[in-house]
Amino acid sequence: MDLLNAFIALSNYVLIPGIAYGSQLALGALGVTLVYGILRFSNFAHGDTMAMGTMATILVTWLFQSMGLSLGFLPTALLALPFGIGFAILLLLGTDRVVYKFYREQKAKPVILVIVSLGVTFIYNGITRFIIGADDQNFLDGERFIMSARDFKALTGLKEGLAFKTTQGITIVTAIIVVALLFWFLNKTRAGKSMRAYSDNEDLALLSGINPERVVMITWMIVAALATIAGTLYGLDKSFKPFTYFQLLLPIFAAAIVGGLGSPVGAIAGGFVIAFSEVTITYAWKKVLGYVMPEGLEPDGLVQLMSTDYKFAVSFVILLIVLLIKPTGLFKGKSV
Repeated sequence: MDLLNAFIALSNYVLIPGIAYGSQLALGALGVTLVYGILRFSNFAHGDTMAMGTMATILVTWLFQSMGLSLGFLPTALLALPFGIGFAILLLLGTDRVVYKFYREQKAKPVILVIVSLGVTFIYNGITRFIIGADDQNFLDGERFIMSARDFKALTGLKEGLAFKTTQGITIVTAIIVVALLFWFLNKTRAGKSMRAYSDNEDLALLSGINPERVVMITWMIVAALATIAGTLYGLDKSFKPFTYFQLLLPIFAAAIVGGLGSPVGAIAGGFVIAFSEVTITYAWKKVLGYVMPEGLEPDGLVQLMSTDYKFAVSFVILLIVLLIKPTGLFKGKSV
């Protein structure tokens, strides 16, 4: 019975949050890896692209809520998500036309585009904070739990209660659907095959008659959708605060590099590696160890390797280790 309670506690605080957070990072890292693989630069504006797309989703969510529109037990934000994606697509296509296209035509070095994307980051961040404010914004409605701890205890009679949030369930299901659609698109459609060909060998792809501007446009559209979905899921599950998305850039880039920059499969694997590393290292293991350790040997302290305040330091350390030992990542992407 104690082992079962220990497993429930572990699921509550490590397994389920780790899977949900890993799904969010994986979707974010997929956007970064697509830009790197096809447009050949590290897009530092990705975190704030997520913030801009999510901001648009929140504003439409509030509009729908004021009109009395809802999805019942599901968050209204899911209804507003297509509008947020549409806004993000227009934003990225506009930014590409006004900013990135000039440097692409000049054959600028990737480091120049990285610096340019940093400038875009600050502009996006400023606009987001100007429109929606710098504070936490709550836009979650509907049922909060699929299974609450109290209901689980009543159902099973166990001491530990399993709390499975609606947002965690939505995150996991949405991530599976989005990843499946992305891989189908890249492997089965003509546009997806063009993108892969352009990524593998740009000169050969151009000789084959592939239109580079069309590839760039489709890439930005997919990146906009991935960024908005990832940002909205993170905002629903945690909270929406513009500066948080700038901070998210570190674990997202760490996930993309750990998996292998330019490798979609690597981005997904890297997302879960980073998420579970952060969650397990910052979790206080006292409760779980209290169930599994013999009586009298239970730990007195929290048994926490690192405070949650420093969780992004975990991503940074993992990133450094991977860059030093295996720069191509787990799935042999392009070295950094």
